[in-house]
Amino acid sequence: MVDLLRGRALALGDKQAFCYVPGDGTAQATMTYRGLHERAMAIAAELQRRAPPGARALLLFPPGLDFIAGFFGCLYAGIVAVPIAPPGRNRFAWSAEPILEASQPSLVLSTARHCEKAAQSYAPARLLERPWIAVDEIDGDAQHRWRDPHVEGEEAAFLQYTSGSTSVPKGVILSHRSLLYNAELIREAFGNTPESSAVFWLPLYHDMGLIGGVIQPLYCGGACTLLPPAAFLQRPVLWLETISRKRATVSGGPNFAFELCARKVCAEDRECLDLSSWEVAFVGAEPVRAQTLDRFSKAFAPCGFRREAFLPCYGLAEATLMVSGGPRGSAPTVISVRADALACHEVQDAPRSDPTARSLVSCGRNLPGQRIVVVDPETRCACRDGIVGEIWVRGPSVACGYYERAEATALAFRASRADTHDGQFLRTGDLGFLRNGQLFVTGRLKDLIIIRGRNFYPEDIEHTVERAYDGLRAGYGAAFSVDGENEERLVIVHEVEPRRRNLDTHRAMQAIRHAVAGDHGVEVHAIALVRAGMLAKTSSGKTRRSACRERYLSGEMEVLAEWKADLEGVDEEMADEPALPRRRVVSVGEVEAWLTQRIAARLRLPPAQVLVTTPFTEFGMSSVDATEIAAGLERWLGRSLSPTAIYNYPTISALARWLASPAADSRSAATRPPPRPSSENLDPDQLDREVQRMTGEEKEQFMLMLEEMAQQERQ
Repeated sequence: MVDLLRGRALALGDKQAFCYVPGDGTAQATMTYRGLHERAMAIAAELQRRAPPGARALLLFPPGLDFIAGFFGCLYAGIVAVPIAPPGRNRFAWSAEPILEASQPSLVLSTARHCEKAAQSYAPARLLERPWIAVDEIDGDAQHRWRDPHVEGEEAAFLQYTSGSTSVPKGVILSHRSLLYNAELIREAFGNTPESSAVFWLPLYHDMGLIGGVIQPLYCGGACTLLPPAAFLQRPVLWLETISRKRATVSGGPNFAFELCARKVCAEDRECLDLSSWEVAFVGAEPVRAQTLDRFSKAFAPCGFRREAFLPCYGLAEATLMVSGGPRGSAPTVISVRADALACHEVQDAPRSDPTARSLVSCGRNLPGQRIVVVDPETRCACRDGIVGEIWVRGPSVACGYYERAEATALAFRASRADTHDGQFLRTGDLGFLRNGQLFVTGRLKDLIIIRGRNFYPEDIEHTVERAYDGLRAGYGAAFSVDGENEERLVIVHEVEPRRRNLDTHRAMQAIRHAVAGDHGVEVHAIALVRAGMLAKTSSGKTRRSACRERYLSGEMEVLAEWKADLEGVDEEMADEPALPRRRVVSVGEVEAWLTQRIAARLRLPPAQVLVTTPFTEFGMSSVDATEIAAGLERWLGRSLSPTAIYNYPTISALARWLASPAADSRSAATRPPPRPSSENLDPDQLDREVQRMTGEEKEQFMLMLEEMAQQERQ
């Protein structure tokens, strides 16, 4: 990887490699090949002074080009990079601390602003004890002190962590050699060239964003434009506008991204799009749905999008990134099979007119130099044609294992077939079958939950649930996903303590939704509180989640209380949000009424339960909920708001007061914290009620704001 970037810098020099476009409309930032090479050398020189080769460095960056510079700075120093998600409001403790413990980083890389923010707010003591390096403050002259680490191909480039809190995190060791080999597979499948132009909104700490959006363009000598993920969620059309404006040839994402655009981008916005340059629209990271491909193709065909641009693919971090995909330029292969037979792991064709049939989208062909086999997970023998089994992979792209996890590595990366005694296969944990050389993925053998392209481990969610409310039986919950119309959805089944039959089930389920949304940023689709003894367990006491899922869907459990989201009409209501005719000033009452109605609709709550003095965190909103409500608010007000605007104030009442203030219109909330109202306009009784309902962190921040406001008024 070091030789790759150095060679590109020499050959391409001042050609733009990356461009970052913030979602708030501010000026874009760019980086050339030479500029990245020089910044990487300067950062590496500082890292070499602070840590030995082979040490780990935690990459904790907000979206932007500094992440790319820090990542290559690690590679140039012989340091193993450990990218992780930047913290959310309530998620840092569960997402970062186990990875910190597992990887034992010697350094933490970030930006100066993010370092300061971390020290003042979320960072735990164990993280602050380590040296922090602000890569944007390193002098460019430091590049002259850089020493080539002369890394070998088999050495680790970075660790891709795939787990979170209560389960021990598993860091996939990705070597320089596996990265380069997989980059070549992607180049061949996509047909990328130095003239290729990509657009990515996927987070760079995730393998698809980092390898697809950073390493692949660099490998091909092309260019890539990056968008912040939150900006895409708030305004999906921004992704398509950027493809149109940049004349991009390559872009893609999980199935939900295309579904979101098909549902949310209105006819007026589509009229301004030209997607005729889009040659490769890859779809991966979660099940690819035929209905989504149809809906997106139909919606954007008038914009020049061609169905043949779709390139469904399959991959996983343990195989670096891509396992199958292509060929480019042909419409995706879709087959129709009997759903009842598929439930028994048999593949039987069905007429497409059969309403009970299930449509399956091919994830493309096997890629050169590797082998895919479908194996019975119990017998470890190859499955005969027409039988679904576990997908096993062998090839140069497969990682060497998990960092400091010898047992887990042996189980996942050292699988051997019983019928041929071939060893060293990667067990993907995914189910599927091969037909005419194409791979079809049908489900998962493992319990991993994938929603909107994000991986969730059920034990993490179950741990959150059992602590959410007193009276829930510890160790007796199951989290799993069910197949919705357009995406997978999260279901939670949990036993109630035998002596707590008088449990307030309404409050318990509300607490569960709140806790899961706060800790994991995902929306719960359904909750079933069941009597003790309902959950299926193994002889050793482990939860049999697949059996729990089957019993839940068949209605075999004795349910004490159940809640299920009512999805009817919510998306349509939010999509058809009328905009005020550039009306900048609204009353507090109007904003409160709008927010109450939209939060109730979004979260499937009776409007009477959405009180204006209740903190947003208590509604159980996920990050996607908050972002999409902010997007609707932006359209209604006719002004630009930050994707996180809904979190700048703790309650509907507080947010409404700011939005109704003329001062709120002077500058966008996207560019700075919103101005606070004068203390003369605060109702003391209402303020006291709001402060009493705040969490400790919110109360501290609110009191700091009041102190700052008082100081400004004294001045």
